[in-house]
Formats: sequence, structure tokens, C-alpha cells
Amino acid sequence: MLLSKLVDLIKSGDSKFIKANIFENIDIENAASLDIALKNQISFLEENNILKDNLGKTSASAIITSNNNEILGLLESLNISNIVVENPRIAFAEVLNFLYEEINFNPGIDDSAVIRSSAKVGENCYVGPNVYVGENSIIGDNNKIFPGTTILGNVRLGNNNVIHPNCVIYENTSIENNCVINSNTVIGSEGFGFIPQEGKWIKMPQKGCVIIKSFVEIGTNCCIDRPSVGNTFIDEGTKMDNLVQIGHGVKIGKNCAFAAQVGIAGGAVIGNSVILAGQVGVNNRVKVGNNVIASSKCGIHCDIEDGEVVSGFPAMKNKSWLRSSSVFKKLPELAKKLRQLDKK
Repeated sequence: MLLSKLVDLIKSGDSKFIKANIFENIDIENAASLDIALKNQISFLEENNILKDNLGKTSASAIITSNNNEILGLLESLNISNIVVENPRIAFAEVLNFLYEEINFNPGIDDSAVIRSSAKVGENCYVGPNVYVGENSIIGDNNKIFPGTTILGNVRLGNNNVIHPNCVIYENTSIENNCVINSNTVIGSEGFGFIPQEGKWIKMPQKGCVIIKSFVEIGTNCCIDRPSVGNTFIDEGTKMDNLVQIGHGVKIGKNCAFAAQVGIAGGAVIGNSVILAGQVGVNNRVKVGNNVIASSKCGIHCDIEDGEVVSGFPAMKNKSWLRSSSVFKKLPELAKKLRQLDKK
């Protein structure tokens, strides 16, 4: 695709185009990271990227960047074409969609798929090999359900969803529109509910459901449990990485982002626009407010107010954690001095 054509496409996108400086209207074949990009490839550079210091070594034919005079001056001196936008990362994401077409799966139901007689599948759906759709389940229009997926009874799947291979969606689950569920994820499995009695565990039946709103994306090998009664709820726009565990009865707000190995225990309530970094754990019935950010390996054991940035185990305000962690490595020396003072 000619660079000028890419510029026109970016102008119509969401990155807030500012200007373009094209030194050669070269054909852009694909994209690459700045440090490995070659001729006929496009890359991007943000102002705070450490690769900025090695810009003179790149062989990229074009770079998407922000309106930074230092970067633009260097690109001009190197005769590297550039596209200037307010958000280079969004522009680069759009370019990837332009340059790399998805494999098209024609609508249709594979002969090996099993669709129960009371189930309904909407128009323009792709249902791959060895898919099972259970009794009374309703599949909307324009869905892609890839091979090996199991959808049990009384499931409601809206429109324009993508269910990747080998997912399992348990009974009574509801998924709205424009969601992506990646491979091997299980939605609606039984919550971990047992009652101790005389040294044994009595199972609490898990008869609730899972409700997932629109534009939710869930990574591979995630588990989202249903509760004994009521529902586990994920609001629209929330994104989850791989290996995320959502316990029974959890309520998650809009536009949250959870990195890999996040675990949320049963009954927790997560607000809107919450960011949980890798391996964050949230205790049962804890309430996490809106716009909270929890750094990696954080352990949240009590309620967190709106807008807090927390770190550590147990979680505390990030500034307090940074001060505390700077002292940790000095603890042996401090303990030694205390023992010496005690002897005096």
C-alpha cells in the first residue's frame, strides 16, 4: 500500500491526524518495531520511548510519531517520512488493520457441528467443525464460533461475537454484542462454593449465571465462575489478558483492564475503568472504586476508594509502598543496630 494511501486512511481514523511529511511515496509492505524495521516497513515512536535515542539506526521507510520538534527534526535530517498524530499508538493499531487482512471465514455451519433442535443460529454465522450448541440456546447474527467450542443449554449470544477454538460456555450464560472470547476460556463454570461440616465439605449448588455485556474481550485460559444464586457480571468494554480468574458473584464495571494472572475472589465489586496489573489478587467481597490502578503482584484485602493508586501486599497507597520498599533492603542492618542498642 502506498504511503500516501496509508496517510489518507489515518486521516479518517481516531488518532487525531496533524500532518504528514513524505520524502518518498514508497510502497509500505508491512509494519515492524522501530529497532528491527527495514525498508518498505512502517513503525511508530512515542515521545517517551527509549528507542528514540537509537532513531538514527532504523531502516524504516516511514514512522508514525507525535508532534515533537526534536523527533521531527531528526527524522527530517534522516529523510525518513513521518506521519504526525496526537496518538501514535492508535494510528499504528489502525495501520496494522489496514496492512494485515484477517482470514475470512465464510458463513455456514460445518457438517460435524452439533446444533440441538431447539437451538437457534442467526444469519451470516460461521460455526466451525466439532462445535456443539445445546438445547434452547440462541445465537445471534454475524457470529464466528471456531472449532471445538461447546455452548451448553439456554445460552444467549448476541451479534458480531468471536468465540475462538475450544471455549466452553456453560448453561444460562448471556454474552451481548461485539465480544471476543479467546481459546480455551471457560465461562459459567461452577463457583468454588463448599460448606465445612464435621471435617468434611458440603457442596453448595451453583445455580446462578454469568452476564457479559458488549465489547468485552477475554484472553486465553480464563475462568469466569457462576454463583450459587444471582449472577457474575462483566460490564461493557472491559478487557482481560490470559489466565484471569473471576470468582462467583463478582461484579466488574465498564472499561476495566486486567493483566495476566489476575485473580478476583467471590463477591468482589470492581468499579469502572479499573486497571489491575499482572498477578493482582482481590479478596472476596472487597469493593474497588472507580479509576483505581493496582500495580503488579498487589494484594487487595480491603476496600479501595475511587482514584487510588495502590501497590504491595497488603495493598497500600503507592507512595507509601515506594517509601517502605526502599527500607526493606536495610532491615537486616537496622535490626542489627537495634540489637546492639538493646545490649546497651
